[in-house]
Amino acid sequence: MTKIVNFQAYRTRALEQRGFGPWYKRFGESYGEKTRLSDLSEKTLYLLSLPGETSAMAFYELIMGILDLGKASKFYYLDKEEQMQVVDIHLFLADQSRFEIMRRLGWLDRFASEKDSLLEMVQACEKVMAFCKHNPPELAESHPDYNAYKALTQLDRETFIRRMLPQALETFKKRIIFQPG
Repeated sequence: MTKIVNFQAYRTRALEQRGFGPWYKRFGESYGEKTRLSDLSEKTLYLLSLPGETSAMAFYELIMGILDLGKASKFYYLDKEEQMQVVDIHLFLADQSRFEIMRRLGWLDRFASEKDSLLEMVQACEKVMAFCKHNPPELAESHPDYNAYKALTQLDRETFIRRMLPQALETFKKRIIFQPG
């Protein structure tokens, strides 16, 4: 009797293991091909959103695994072009993680990549980044600073939102600390 092998399912499982295997060990949570930022736990999202080496290495694990570039510890052995690609994707994902925090806080109505899976954001990063560039995040009308935001030009609105990121991280941290359970 012959075995029928679904190569697409096999490739997907291998890709999930390469990309998300280190995250399972790091965060103790399960992820898959359809995992979006909105699917991450608050603790994981917060840790990924923090600036610094720890979050960078977590993103390198994901990105290098998905792109089949090896383990994150081998980042400095990649050629310069591959290093720049990993760094660019990392910075993009970090921004999107922070926008997801702001969305969970009710500060943003939407941001362009919220429906994309992490796999899609890595594999088609240039396309997703271009879409996001033309569709910047929007401050929620319920936010107390909405009128000031609305009076700004589009470029200044993006700057306005980015200036809110440290406050969003601090507010989100307090929300995590005071969560029951």
